[in-house]
Amino acid sequence: MRILQLIPNLPVGGAERLMTDLTLGLRDRGNDVAALSMSSPLGSVHEQRLAEAGVRVYYLGKRQGPDPRMYFRIRRVLRALRPDVVHTHRYVLRYAYAAFQACRIPVRVHTLHNLPLKDCGKGLARWLTARAYASGVVPVAIADEVARRLPIDFGIVDAPVIPNGIDVRGYRQDFSARAAWRAREGFDPEDVLLVMVAGFRAQKNHGNMVNAFAQIASRVPWARLVLVGDGPTRPASVKRAEELGLGHRAQFLGLRNDIAHVLAGCDAFVLSSDYEGNPLSVMEAMAAGLPCICTAVGGVPELVVDGVTGRLVPPRDSAALAGAAIEVISSPETMVRMGREAAETALRRFDVTAMVDSYARLYERILAGRAAKAA
Repeated sequence: MRILQLIPNLPVGGAERLMTDLTLGLRDRGNDVAALSMSSPLGSVHEQRLAEAGVRVYYLGKRQGPDPRMYFRIRRVLRALRPDVVHTHRYVLRYAYAAFQACRIPVRVHTLHNLPLKDCGKGLARWLTARAYASGVVPVAIADEVARRLPIDFGIVDAPVIPNGIDVRGYRQDFSARAAWRAREGFDPEDVLLVMVAGFRAQKNHGNMVNAFAQIASRVPWARLVLVGDGPTRPASVKRAEELGLGHRAQFLGLRNDIAHVLAGCDAFVLSSDYEGNPLSVMEAMAAGLPCICTAVGGVPELVVDGVTGRLVPPRDSAALAGAAIEVISSPETMVRMGREAAETALRRFDVTAMVDSYARLYERILAGRAAKAA
């Protein structure tokens, strides 16, 4: 199949990593796969991976805010490639669906990386998304909770569900490097490190995590909070940590390309999101053998089993988040047991090959259906 993957841009992020893994996996199965980014090159690790693999990537140079030029530039790429399959991610769909119609693309798929109304935006953007679905774009849910919302939000029933996948074995803990990583980053061997890997934006509610950690720190003196990522809410989170007097107890590491090493050096994973789709960060933490203390939002309860692979708490409740974390990290036996269960669960359920195979089968099924209808 000739396949084109379309995404707004390629910074360090979960949707971008999934698109990159999917592109490379489909190509390894003998398909002709290209990618399109509406932005200019950012120099990210995902762009480097695609370039090193020899994947064609079209960069369209999108301006900030609405940019009507994208419709014409996307159409130009489609007419040059004549793909059998186009697959959109994040907000590309609102720009691309009219170009799909004009170029008569046989298979049009869109992955919802979040709950349906969070994925599509508001106002005109939501209307355009609804028009795209009505025109034959097939929405793919990354979790059962996302699929459950589609009939309510867009009247779409029986949407395919394809959970996200990761390179599970790439996150297996390397204990030989654990001590070296801790020493390099300034952590003591006896520190218990709670790590959160997430972009600093309102959805992730880092303020809730910082507030919770202030309560944890008062009860567990050896606990440290490690926050990995960047974004618009980072300054407010740093300020809140300073107001609470956390000092060196809360470390802001910024963007990192060595997430597997970071996870291997930590002891438990935390996530304080207000809403989610099916977060890759949780899968990665589980693959690394970390117990996960998370808010029970979106598809997270489909990943973490409360009391088995971690703890689930209500969103926006710092006291509950703190209590669950204290319960886990105060017992080394609990951390080991939950971490072992998490790693075994990840190996069974989250490997990226299953995700790539599912998308390939979906494309083939839609193509076959269109061919039969045409005949």
